[in-house]
Amino acid sequence: MLEAVTAVLRKYADFNGRARRSEYWWFELAYFLSLILLGAIGKILTSPNFQNYVLGTLAAIIILGALVPMLAVEVRRLHDIDKSGWNILWFSIPIVGFIVRIIWLCRRGTVGDNRFGHDPLAQTTGEIGL
Repeated sequence: MLEAVTAVLRKYADFNGRARRSEYWWFELAYFLSLILLGAIGKILTSPNFQNYVLGTLAAIIILGALVPMLAVEVRRLHDIDKSGWNILWFSIPIVGFIVRIIWLCRRGTVGDNRFGHDPLAQTTGEIGL
């Protein structure tokens, strides 16, 4: 998990190349868990009068800080299944977009090289997504 999150943060705004399923989903899990953890800490350490302010501020910091890397890894994930990054716009369609997003992001990437780069699973270096 740490390797995947580190790889995504290293490629903070890199929309080129491909990202493995594990890289994408581990980053999503880390993002979700960080929101839960900060929410719990904020709830424990603050008085009831300031809880909404503190929790909202902490959530906003995490959401805004992870926005660019999350978009970048999602585009690279689409590249891995040989789809253009512009297909991310389909995800904004309410119900259909969510279903398409889950199906596409769970699919195995293209075996071998595709128009977006080398197959990240074919690498032998042990590093994720390079």
